[in-house]
Amino acid sequence: MKSSNHLLQRLRTGANDLQNHAIDEFLAGRLSRRELLRAGSVLGLWTLGGAISLTTSQAVRAAEVGNTNATIRVGHPMPSGAIDPLTAFDVASPALLNQSGEYLINADGETAMLHPALALSWRSNTAGDVWTFKVRQGVRFQDGQPLTAKDVAATFNRLTDPHSGSAALALLRGVLSKGGTVARDNQTIEFHLDSPNGSFPWYVSSDTVNAVILPANFQGPYEKSFIGTGPYRLERYQPRLGASFVRNESYWGPKARTPRVEFKFYGDSQGQLLAMQGRQVDVLTRFTVHGGLALLHELEFRVMGARSSTHRQIHMRTDQGVFKDKRVRQALALVLDRDTIVRGLLQGRGVVANDHPFAPMFATFDPSLKQKTRDVDGARTRLAAAGLPNGFSATLTTEAFLEMPDLAVVVQNAAKDAGINLSLRVEAQEAYYGSGTAGKSDWLDSPLGMTDYAHRGVPDAFLRGPLMSGGAWNAARYANPQYDSLVKRYIGTLDVAEQKQVAGQIERLLADETPLIIPYFADSLIVTRADVSGVRATPMAQLYLDQAQVG
Repeated sequence: MKSSNHLLQRLRTGANDLQNHAIDEFLAGRLSRRELLRAGSVLGLWTLGGAISLTTSQAVRAAEVGNTNATIRVGHPMPSGAIDPLTAFDVASPALLNQSGEYLINADGETAMLHPALALSWRSNTAGDVWTFKVRQGVRFQDGQPLTAKDVAATFNRLTDPHSGSAALALLRGVLSKGGTVARDNQTIEFHLDSPNGSFPWYVSSDTVNAVILPANFQGPYEKSFIGTGPYRLERYQPRLGASFVRNESYWGPKARTPRVEFKFYGDSQGQLLAMQGRQVDVLTRFTVHGGLALLHELEFRVMGARSSTHRQIHMRTDQGVFKDKRVRQALALVLDRDTIVRGLLQGRGVVANDHPFAPMFATFDPSLKQKTRDVDGARTRLAAAGLPNGFSATLTTEAFLEMPDLAVVVQNAAKDAGINLSLRVEAQEAYYGSGTAGKSDWLDSPLGMTDYAHRGVPDAFLRGPLMSGGAWNAARYANPQYDSLVKRYIGTLDVAEQKQVAGQIERLLADETPLIIPYFADSLIVTRADVSGVRATPMAQLYLDQAQVG
């Protein structure tokens, strides 16, 4: 501890007021070491000279060992459309993009921290509405062009262009607008935000799949080149069949140990499982307990998991019908035995949730809120108080995705004990999401619906889109000025202690109001053959194979 404190004192010389404040909070005992590491990674504290010993992950430290001549074969979901960083939104794209592409910052799913990638350093002004990044020098795209701040500016102005078709617009709306990213010189980039944001580096990290840095003169189509600065370059891409990449010999960092990686696309999880069992692939992405029980306990395979914020949201329309009364919403939440769901449906590969989107992995999670447990009597009492002593009937609409149809049945059966009769409507994802706009989407129009939400490294997207008044994903039609004010305060502050305090208020408000039921946070899982090592995966579905080897 003394050596760490000595290092922190050395860092103060180059630190700004915000970075020094985080150090002060730690030394005063108001932040734990874990909280300081996470907060410091966001504020750019660990990019100052000499800080690397505090934060370097074991995966990175082990990266320079050994060599191999084998090809790593990956069983991968079929992409839903063309591969393009600008429009990527499906589960298949992230792992393909990060073979040849890179981000300003890498989000570490193991530690929930940020690490420098194409950005060497970053820091905010005092207000938190201008963030300045320094771009790594000596980096070249695979076509030989040098990376400069102009490429970064072009990438983010493209992502924030409302006419570009960017899949990142929903995340960046109200945070960063087109023209807000400015190259001051070849190495310096400034992000001028729409409003202060204490978690902004997460928005430009690998946590935003679309934020792959492309050349300023990029025209596309992306599938022809997979242009980027990463450890691999495209060898061949065959739509609906697969893709292969070979080592980028001009890579700026440690060269890939594995000279070639090959992705084989499969239209369903059963095909992936059979390929793994038949030794046709070495790595299986997008593995779920729901579809992969046969591999869980086989010594030939290794299941690798990481805690994530991936979850399912059961929304209830707060503006109409029986769910307008929060006591009815509370009643449905109380019928669930969350521990049993995690142990059974997820085989223990997850953690219970408490009807708010703050996963335990988040630095601002408040563990003091009492966890909801199954309470049928409490549910019946609330229904009676709401004028429904005999219960009610409703339809739960959801998507045919992973374990969700099974979860719907669990909810249906549990609700019966409180006199709630649920009919199930399970739809293909295309039908469930529709056009993604109110009036044309069962997701947004159903009085009671269940939706999948993929992992994020910070809760901002979960707090804004599904829950703020007028939010683009607000299927519950939840509108609460107190909540909106708390979220704006949470997102806008750079003070970690204040963020934690506000997070606790948000957790308690949502647990009481219950516009959403969130039963659990599911782990992110992949499978490798037992003789494969060095594979790293993130909860955002990126797959790092450059330091992998067979045997």
